[in-house]
Amino acid sequence: MKSTPRFRGPSLILLATVSILLFVASLVAAFALRHGASYVTPFAPAKALRAFFTQSPTAVRVSSFFLFGSAIPFGIFAVTTVSRLRFMGVRAAGTNIALLGGLIATIALLLSGIVGWLLSVPEVLSSTPVVKATDYLNFLLGGVVYAVGFGLLAAGVSVTSYFMRLTPRWIVVLGMVVALAGELSSFSLIVYPANFFIPITRYAGFVWMLATAVALTRDRRSPGSAG
Repeated sequence: MKSTPRFRGPSLILLATVSILLFVASLVAAFALRHGASYVTPFAPAKALRAFFTQSPTAVRVSSFFLFGSAIPFGIFAVTTVSRLRFMGVRAAGTNIALLGGLIATIALLLSGIVGWLLSVPEVLSSTPVVKATDYLNFLLGGVVYAVGFGLLAAGVSVTSYFMRLTPRWIVVLGMVVALAGELSSFSLIVYPANFFIPITRYAGFVWMLATAVALTRDRRSPGSAG
């Protein structure tokens, strides 16, 4: 009897779960280890930003560590998802778009973790303009660039999954919502209210990641394989 080909790769469910948990850990660390004032946004006055980071270097450092760490399983999730789609017979540009988006989002998270870590260094904190510029860069990488990349990942996977009927329609719709929010977040470079799309992309994206992982993991066999 001819053996049934099966997809060989890491668990999408495990990768999505680990990435999300590490991101949550970065939020918990930032909240639990901070001192003094509550969190301030990059749009706050420069002096308020400097005061916040100066009072909470440990919170910044540990939070950045977990954020950096979350990028690794996320990146593996992205490339494994693309690999699985191709294994399942997808031969469309959508997989390449998804791969591009996954790589953009992964690199953005890695750089955001590194740049955020700089905000715990005393020499950096000694200059108010440098703190302001660094925090803006951290926001752009971990917010705007990440959201745009995630949007491309969600769009590429969702469109191909729809035409190949690989995932339920509600997951496809959710993925397109995430994709639209991700691309609209780029308007944050022009108007402040567009920042609203960044958390939509991130948190709705977490739900989409888990749902997609479960849907694509149901059958590890390739299309047309013999039983």
